[in-house]
Amino acid sequence: MKVLLVLTSHDELGDTGRKTGFWLEELAAPYYRFRDAGFDVVLASPKGGRPPLDPKSNEPASQTDETRRFEADSEAMDALGRTVRLDSVSVDDFDTVFYPGGHGPLWDLAEDATSIRLIETTLRAGKPLALVCHAPGVLRHAVNADGTPLVRGKKVTGFTNSEEEGVQLTEVVPFLVEDELVKLGGDYSKGDDWAPYVLRDGLLITGQNPASSGPAADALIELVTKAGA
Repeated sequence: MKVLLVLTSHDELGDTGRKTGFWLEELAAPYYRFRDAGFDVVLASPKGGRPPLDPKSNEPASQTDETRRFEADSEAMDALGRTVRLDSVSVDDFDTVFYPGGHGPLWDLAEDATSIRLIETTLRAGKPLALVCHAPGVLRHAVNADGTPLVRGKKVTGFTNSEEEGVQLTEVVPFLVEDELVKLGGDYSKGDDWAPYVLRDGLLITGQNPASSGPAADALIELVTKAGA
């Protein structure tokens, strides 16, 4: 089995002068779930090369056993340093796709035509797709074959308005994930702030926050394994 992990290339947190990027736990936890399950893992980003890490995601308060394992893993760090360009990959080469979050995707992946096409073609090919935390926001322009919003009528979750308020970025982000998914007609629901919460609707898996990234990967592995059985 082969999984593509799609990371952001965006590093500016709006007009604040602060840096953003991908959230380390949301890469590290799924990365090891996939590796330990025997998956081949390929990392991609719009610009290729080393994607920007949200500096807050490897501060002591945000570290986990998996983030420490990742940063001490020379093979993992080497793969992170040379992500492939997103426009060079084909969904035909992968069994499934996983999008870690962080605030960065709200600026680039949400508007990236290559990413939008990847999401649409993955699901239309009958392959599962998972997105966690802010990454469900990148579904905002994805559509079904009939042109309707991809999330319309689907059970979805993602970073909540109250979680965004908790990190004091409500007025900084280009859009709020919860509001966007609701506006598009998604059947949005959420769990407690910062607690794991994962939903599956057919081939689409979404997770609410960083703590949901490992469980979302587990759900994706189960779905892919069943599909390949």
